Amino acid sequence: MTDLTEPAVADRRDGVHGTVAPRFEPVRAVFAEGFRARGELGASLCVWHRGELVVDLWGGLRDRDERGVWDADTLGTVFSATKGILAICLLMLADRGELDHDARVAHYWPEFAANGKGEITVRQLLNHRSGLSAIDRPLTLDDLESPERLAAAIVAQRPLFPPGTDQAYGAIAFGITGGELFRRVAGESAGTFLAREVAGPLDAEVYLGLPEELEPRVATLYPVARGERLRRIPAALLSLRSVEGRIFRRALVRGTVANRAFRNPKELGPFGLGNFNLPRVHRMELPWANAIASARGLARIYAALLQPRADGGLVRPETLALVRPRGSESVRDLVMQKPLGFALGFVKDEPHLFSKNPAAFGHPGAGGSLGWADPDAGLAIGYVMNRMDFHVRSPRAVALCHAVNGCV
Repeated sequence: MTDLTEPAVADRRDGVHGTVAPRFEPVRAVFAEGFRARGELGASLCVWHRGELVVDLWGGLRDRDERGVWDADTLGTVFSATKGILAICLLMLADRGELDHDARVAHYWPEFAANGKGEITVRQLLNHRSGLSAIDRPLTLDDLESPERLAAAIVAQRPLFPPGTDQAYGAIAFGITGGELFRRVAGESAGTFLAREVAGPLDAEVYLGLPEELEPRVATLYPVARGERLRRIPAALLSLRSVEGRIFRRALVRGTVANRAFRNPKELGPFGLGNFNLPRVHRMELPWANAIASARGLARIYAALLQPRADGGLVRPETLALVRPRGSESVRDLVMQKPLGFALGFVKDEPHLFSKNPAAFGHPGAGGSLGWADPDAGLAIGYVMNRMDFHVRSPRAVALCHAVNGCV
């Protein structure tokens, strides 16, 4: 294990704590700059490089009203980084021979075939090419606590476009559908499997269904303030070049794929993000959005994914090889309105963002949180924060990844 250095005095004045390996000192400087210049409130960052822990940093406030300090054990909601955790669990089922990516989903879940879904394959579903980018039946918090009601909503859904003909990110629907597929194959929920087979053995704090006794350790989430939204959304709508503007324009048109992808369930949609602070929501299993994690936990799981199973990792090398190439790619995803690729549930993003290596994969979350792995560079990154960002890809997360990559 690499020896980690003590934080510099200047970093202590900035409220940054933790350790970094000497080679990764620039990462600590960029992390501290996030608090000084990029509006960071509370955050943690953890990086593994070729099996060694090289960055373990945290700082800021867990709760700005109570002036609660973000410490080494603080947990946070990671939004769509949750999808990466679900993708890992599904990949483990495939590694064990329990899930065939080229089988029809209906092979594992016969009722799924209703309403034009009979030919959809597991691969199409995980690569966001199934046409199931939204669930149209209105869902409430009560519905989200009932696997039976969620399954019925999926069965009733028709694809938004012919399966296999296009790509559209299932911002919410992916977790609902993928989570139920996992349940049908494994006979248990993804959260139960995660705790027993992944997080527990790795001592990695990533929870899909938070134990009640851990609630005091969860950071308060701060969505983009209403005043900032009112100030920035009109400018984005008028911008022809910004990704945010393209998404907003499509999402405002009723009936478009982008509009339908984000609006249900309303209580946890774009204008209900504050509800992710509810202990009730923390205890749910929402495999698209509500994993509660530490940066250490996210990074540890992705680091284990890069290790061969024979050496204590999560899957065999030949299984990991399945997510190195892009399984799907679009120059303008119908929902995200940007160049985007997927590999069995993992995001393959543009090379100027999280990694220049095409084999890299993971999943960002709304506001900035990130779980990411680069098998070529041997990197695993976890980043968790509580002040959400207005951008589709958080400049804070991107800056941190650039700093990490620059040290390798």
